[in-house]
Amino acid sequence: MKTILHIGLGSFHRAHQAVYVHRLRESGDRSWAIVGGNSRPDMEETMAALAAQNGQYTLETVTPAGVRAYETIKAIERVIPYTPDLAGLVAVGAAPETLIVSFTVTEAGYYLDPQDRLDLSAKDLTADLEAARAGRPGSTIYAVLTAILRARMLAGAGPVTLLNCDNLRHNGDRARSGLMQFIALAGDEALARWVEANTTSPNAMVDRITPRPTPDVAARVAAATGWPDRAPVMAESFTQWVIEDRFAAGRPAWEKVGVEMVGSVQPYEEAKIRILNATHSCIAWAGTLAGLSYIHEGTHDAAIRGFAHAYVTDDVIPCLDRPGHPSPIDLAAYRDVVLDRFGNPALRDTNQRVAMDGFSKIPGFIRPTLVERLARGESIASTAMLPALFLAFLQRWHLGQIAYEYQDQAMDRAAAHALCAAADPLAAFCADAMLWGPIAGDPRLLAAMRAAADRVSRFARKRP
Repeated sequence: MKTILHIGLGSFHRAHQAVYVHRLRESGDRSWAIVGGNSRPDMEETMAALAAQNGQYTLETVTPAGVRAYETIKAIERVIPYTPDLAGLVAVGAAPETLIVSFTVTEAGYYLDPQDRLDLSAKDLTADLEAARAGRPGSTIYAVLTAILRARMLAGAGPVTLLNCDNLRHNGDRARSGLMQFIALAGDEALARWVEANTTSPNAMVDRITPRPTPDVAARVAAATGWPDRAPVMAESFTQWVIEDRFAAGRPAWEKVGVEMVGSVQPYEEAKIRILNATHSCIAWAGTLAGLSYIHEGTHDAAIRGFAHAYVTDDVIPCLDRPGHPSPIDLAAYRDVVLDRFGNPALRDTNQRVAMDGFSKIPGFIRPTLVERLARGESIASTAMLPALFLAFLQRWHLGQIAYEYQDQAMDRAAAHALCAAADPLAAFCADAMLWGPIAGDPRLLAAMRAAADRVSRFARKRP
């Protein structure tokens, strides 16, 4: 049996990557299975339930028309219980039958600045570096991978693919860059040479809306299947996975179950990140300002839908589909499919979930369009609405006026409060180098943001 070690057994992995492995196994190809665990002591109840259920759980999917379907997913062969020394993860990662190590840790978990350098101001990252120098494991993805790859090198287990499954542009390349920097800072030259020679890190694009499970999901699963599943997941019916075909030691025949294996993931990745991910955040921030709780409510609000539609139509499509560089994707159709998916009321996807991590989403999802439009001397009015919505959201957070807890791994809370308390918060926001990189302080950005902020203010005043 060939093994995929997956780090991060959250809802998205179980609604997406694990499903493709399950489908392949159900087709008769049972040569691959997943062994998985977490690098932090979170999801304790879900992890215990998965272990008790031998890795099996129910996936509930729902179409935009509200049609629900249920499937028992059997791709996870074993659940590794969390221990502080990560001994279980390291042992599986070092085993010769493990040929792929995949991971989902969220965008902010890569600690990369605008130049893709490790952000050494992050305390957990620096703590993990000290641990790595002493030969101890840590909890960040780089520390976990370093511990696994060290053990694999010492065991002579052979090549392995490192497969990133997060919404991070050029995710394989960037995670690899962060890993190599981490190993260099840890002073392990032998491991750096081994990793360069024995691993690959293909880029991948993942897509499936997967809300956090609520007790309603378990109740519907029990009613539909008769099984009191304690670890069900719920997702939309749409799913997509595009992977560059660069594997160090073989891979599952994923193309047989709908995975797109390509030479370059870039056009798919750019369309998804700029159209789907950025639009998702736009709707969450605007919906929160409007006093709404769910993504579908904002999608069906004419003004909010208009912000999202104009952003894609006016600015993104001209960037991604231009003379001499056509996109392989019908971008206008993709835009409409995305908005149709977001409007699915059965998902009950919360603004709280989607609004999180704005300090990594602006540079990752939104800034590239601004940079390209400004470089060509073109208007950024429609794109500027998205960061203007986030700034208004952030100012509400600063005043304690957000109805939920805002989570943002990349945000320095004290610095964010100081920004909001500045004499000119908008100017301070536009000058932030972490957010804006090469256009930080650009007067054209500031002018567009002032106009957008006025529109956001008028929008918010009309709401309860």
